Amino acid sequence: MTTGLRIIGHRGNGEVRQAFIRYAKWLRARYDFPVRLPVYLSGSRRIVTVDGESATASIFLPFDTRNNPYIRIPTGDYQDLVVQHGRDNALASMLCSLSHELVHYWQWLETGSTTERGVAVRAANMVRSYALDMDHP
Repeated sequence: MTTGLRIIGHRGNGEVRQAFIRYAKWLRARYDFPVRLPVYLSGSRRIVTVDGESATASIFLPFDTRNNPYIRIPTGDYQDLVVQHGRDNALASMLCSLSHELVHYWQWLETGSTTERGVAVRAANMVRSYALDMDHP
């Protein structure tokens, strides 16, 4: 079985991709990824989930842990976020979206299911911890 966290983003915004790669390196030093988890970055503004909903991030968690889950995050609204909130806050927002989905990944590994309870707080805490170690995202 393959393991680890991988950022795949040739279609996504390059600056966001580089920030995700730095964050993934930091995450791999602190968290376990026992089932391979690719993160696909796209150039679109939003993605459509398997339920047909529009979202800023999504995770696919298979019923069978022998199959790999994956995360999808659109980066098309990055420049708008930079204008509205500045570069660091725009990247932190996107890192928080990734962290939110990572919390669901760990829930799935532990229990086989997910819940939203406590996820936003845990995700924000992950990004805050990262910010303490880095000058910029």
